[in-house]
Amino acid sequence: MSNMVFENGWFLWFLLIIPLLTAYYIYRQGKTTAAMKVSSMKMFDPGHVSFRHYLRHILFALRLVVIALIIVVLARPQDVDKWNSTTSQGIDIVMTLDVSGTMMYEDFSPNRLEAAKNVATEFISGRPDDRIGLTVFSGESFTQCPVTTDHAVLINLLREVKSGMIEDGTAIGLGLATAVNRIKDSDSKSKVVILLTDGLNNRGAIDPITAAEIAKAFNVRVYTIGVGTMGYVEVPVQTFFGVRKQQVPVEIDEALLTKISDMTGGKYFRATDNTSLEKVYQEIDKLEKSKIEVKEYSKREEMFMPWAIAAAIAFCMELILRFLVMRNIS
Repeated sequence: MSNMVFENGWFLWFLLIIPLLTAYYIYRQGKTTAAMKVSSMKMFDPGHVSFRHYLRHILFALRLVVIALIIVVLARPQDVDKWNSTTSQGIDIVMTLDVSGTMMYEDFSPNRLEAAKNVATEFISGRPDDRIGLTVFSGESFTQCPVTTDHAVLINLLREVKSGMIEDGTAIGLGLATAVNRIKDSDSKSKVVILLTDGLNNRGAIDPITAAEIAKAFNVRVYTIGVGTMGYVEVPVQTFFGVRKQQVPVEIDEALLTKISDMTGGKYFRATDNTSLEKVYQEIDKLEKSKIEVKEYSKREEMFMPWAIAAAIAFCMELILRFLVMRNIS
C-alpha cells in the first residue's frame, strides 16, 4: 500500500481556502439579483431553461479543483512505499584449507576434512554480501576458487576438494601466502584469511612467519584454526596382519598459529570435534559481521507530476467550458 508524505506539508493548510470560497460563492449566488423589462414571462418557463444554465456551477467547481491541486503540488507529495537496502563494500575472505593425509583422521565425523567442508559451506551460505574464495594446501598450494560473490559455484568447488589432490605434506606458509596473494590488491574495506590445518609446517619454500608478515603488510587479518582432538587419535594402519588401529599423537603447532593471528590482528581457535568447529566459525562470523555496514533507507519518489497534470487538465476544461460551451453564463 502506498505511503504518501508531503515535503512541504504546511502548504496543505491553504486547502482551508476551499470551504471559505465555497461558502462565499453560495452566499453570492443568493444575493445575486437582476432586473430587466420584458414583454412576456414565457422565456423564464422552467421548461425552456437551457442545460447550460444548470451547469453554470461547474466553472466554479473546476476553479476550486485547480486551486486545490496546485496547493497539493506545492506541498510536494512523495511516495515512500519503496524500501531499498544497500550494503557498503563487504569483506573479502579467502578460506585456506589443509588437505593433507592427516585430514582424513576420524576424530571428527566422518573425518576432519569433510567436517571442515561442511562447516565452511554453512559459513559461506550465511555471508551473502561477501566475496569469498578458496585455496587448498598440503605439500603445495593452489587456488581452488578465486574470490567471488557466486557462492553456489564456490560451494560446488569446495565439495570437490579431496585429500591427495596435491602432493602430501603441510606447507602452512605456502598456503597462507597463496591466500594473501588472492586478496592483497583488493579494494575491500576488510580482507580476511581463515586458515585451517591439523599439523606442523614441514613443507614449502615460504616460512609461515614470513607469510604472516606479508599478510600484515597488506592489511590482511588471519584467523587460524587448529583441528584435532587432544592427545591421541586412533588411525587405521595397514600391517602385515591386516588393518589395525594405532594411537597416533595429535601434533598442532598452536604457538605458530597463534603468532600468525596475533601478528595480523586475527585470532587462533582450537577445534576438537564437529561441535567446537561449528562454534569457531560462528565466532568468526560474529567478529567479522560488525565490519559490514548495512543500511536500509526509504527512497522518496516525487509524485507531484500527476497532480500537476490533473490541475492543468481541470484548468483547460474550465477554459473550454467558459469560452466555448457556456460563454457568458457564469
